Amino acid sequence: MVTAEVMNSSVCSLWLLDEKEGVLRLRATQSINPEYIQDRVLRVGEGIVGKVVVENRPYSIPDVLMDPYYKEKDLARRMGLVSMLSMPMRVKDRVIGVINCYTSYPHVFSELETNILTAVANQAAVAIENTELMVKTKVIQEELEKRKLIERAKDLVMRRLDLSGDEAYRWLQKRSMDTRKSMREVAEAVLLTMEG
Repeated sequence: MVTAEVMNSSVCSLWLLDEKEGVLRLRATQSINPEYIQDRVLRVGEGIVGKVVVENRPYSIPDVLMDPYYKEKDLARRMGLVSMLSMPMRVKDRVIGVINCYTSYPHVFSELETNILTAVANQAAVAIENTELMVKTKVIQEELEKRKLIERAKDLVMRRLDLSGDEAYRWLQKRSMDTRKSMREVAEAVLLTMEG
């Protein structure tokens, strides 16, 4: 919303790259138009957004209805979108997404506006990348904790029930399936009941 306000934009949108699938997905916008905010996907190289990712450079359009790369002319016509500035979101020269700003009147984006959107795009890219790294780190940390817990429970089952490592692990797996509980929950229960 702040970007839309600063850029005097009627619609501002953020598309993120899904590298595994080779597509871009609309992830954020301040637009409340239900037609605009529906789940939308573009392939890398498709439309303006896909072109900006491939070329790793901004793309400015004075009139989206006249641009051969612009894909959603009917939607633009219905929403009254005219000019567009599309900016790659980069982290260390790697494009992770695109920010688009539209005006509802003919407009040639100035160098200052391009510089502002470049700064916003780069800051957003770093923030998104850092958030993804924190989430991945947390997931890895949780997985490691889960494995340690299961390993402790397996060792306890081995000692208490005089089983081999494989047998103790299968014993935990069977309890997990029989009770419809996760391996972590079973391991926690085993540690609670058998330790001490």
